[in-house]
Amino acid sequence: MADPDRPAPDDALVLAPDCRRCPALVESRDRIAWGNGPTDAAVVVVGEAPAAGDPDAPEWPGGNRSGLAYTSRHSGRRIRSLLADLGIDDAFYTNAVKCFPADGDGSNREPTAAERANCRSHLRTEVETVDPAVVLPTGRHATASLLAVEGRELDGFVDRVLDPVDCPTLDTTAVPLLHPSYADVWRSRLGYDREGYRTALARTLRACGVDADG
Repeated sequence: MADPDRPAPDDALVLAPDCRRCPALVESRDRIAWGNGPTDAAVVVVGEAPAAGDPDAPEWPGGNRSGLAYTSRHSGRRIRSLLADLGIDDAFYTNAVKCFPADGDGSNREPTAAERANCRSHLRTEVETVDPAVVLPTGRHATASLLAVEGRELDGFVDRVLDPVDCPTLDTTAVPLLHPSYADVWRSRLGYDREGYRTALARTLRACGVDADG
């Protein structure tokens, strides 16, 4: 898997430079991790929330340090490499929650329902601005946040992976993906190896009108 290109700071779509909707997140974040990439991309990737970040990883420090979603050395590089392997080098990357949710010990906790709701209008604005053919929410919380814009609840996540969901409010199609941090664990439980998962995603993207190799 090739190492993807890092986004530049001016790739960020900054919607509210000092958003303070969630007091706990304002206290725990270093920077807001804004969506980044071309605003005419055919694909938008939605993560759950930025992690704490790694100050010793200057090239891939994570969104909490860089101010750019999906720029961690682990998850960010993995999801960007997956799409690059499919010939998609111009996706737009963001998170359902833009700020690092600390657990009190420096690690991540799950974003609360209120935090996801507070950030939902930012996510909706991003999707409406980019107007992609497909949105790829990665993980349960990102998928639930996207479906909430449609007024729908997520009834089970794993069974929805790679299963296209029509999103008429956003005028797009959602294709839920495994979160890159847990993909190695869950792929086999869904009956895929790494190559089979990539091939299935390429096939699904092509069915949704996106050019994808494989």
